[in-house]
Amino acid sequence: MEIVAYGVLADEEPLLRKAFEEAFADRHELRCLGLFLDRDTVATALGYEVVLSCVNDTLDAEVLRALADGGTRMIAQRSTGYNNIDLDAAEKFGLTVARVSSYSPHSVAEFAWALALAVNRRIVRATHRTRDFDFRLDGLMGRDLHGLTAGVVGTGKIGAVFARIAHGFGMRLLGWDVAENPDCQALGMEYVPRERLFAEADLVSLHVPLLPDTHHLVDAGALALMKDDAILVNSSRGGLVDTDALLETLRAGRLSGVGLDVYEEEAGVFFLDKSLEVMADERLARLMTFSNVLVTSHQAYFTRDAVSQIARTTVSNVGDYVAARTGENTLVKPATT
Repeated sequence: MEIVAYGVLADEEPLLRKAFEEAFADRHELRCLGLFLDRDTVATALGYEVVLSCVNDTLDAEVLRALADGGTRMIAQRSTGYNNIDLDAAEKFGLTVARVSSYSPHSVAEFAWALALAVNRRIVRATHRTRDFDFRLDGLMGRDLHGLTAGVVGTGKIGAVFARIAHGFGMRLLGWDVAENPDCQALGMEYVPRERLFAEADLVSLHVPLLPDTHHLVDAGALALMKDDAILVNSSRGGLVDTDALLETLRAGRLSGVGLDVYEEEAGVFFLDKSLEVMADERLARLMTFSNVLVTSHQAYFTRDAVSQIARTTVSNVGDYVAARTGENTLVKPATT
């Protein structure tokens, strides 16, 4: 069987190939492509029964129809999120869809803390200065995290790890989620209404999936509730934050720091080299002008441990498809079941 993978990163490919070799030996042929799957590139999937997609692919109804017409029968998404896939259309066209329901929560939680610490202690600004042999401390003052309040929005696996690290710093914990996590409560976390969390937290970190109910969860109203010197970190999905409202907040001189590993219009930008182009996205360009904002390119998950686990789970999902099995990772069941 021929399999094609889209959006494969240079550091990811050997781990993906290793997982396929260990599971299938040479029974299946894997082709890895760096380009993203969308309406312009879907023709390259012609004849491939299985497609391995990534979070920045565009799998709308038009693309899914073209995949099905070209002989594709299974899509294995190499991520937890799947808001880029039209599942109703996939079912209509008889496409099996699976995802990676979980991987190392430490990768994302630790990176969220890296962002928080970097903006709090002005690490990026300090590094730029010292590279120019400017060793002044003016404008680099941060705050002790000990004794401050961490607001964890979403207390699943990743949020719980983030909370444990916050507990290690000696922070007070506030949480908001549809279901309370006993592990977080054991750390002393108090579950409160979302509005109270935004109002009382010195650090707000987002760890919820992007759903219709969570789209622009951090909007103008939520930002207005936050303390002027609060820190906001988003390592989950870009659409959780209303970028226009965030820009207005920053223009007003509010928020001590913002760490963003995701951006709501990141598709077609993140994972690509845009250094020789004019940045057409004015909102992203504007975000970059604020010295208290740190933007990274959706790399929170990008550790050897997490990517290896994603690769192994993706291979397992392909194996389930070949054996006509379904499991917890299956989003759309095979048309024959």
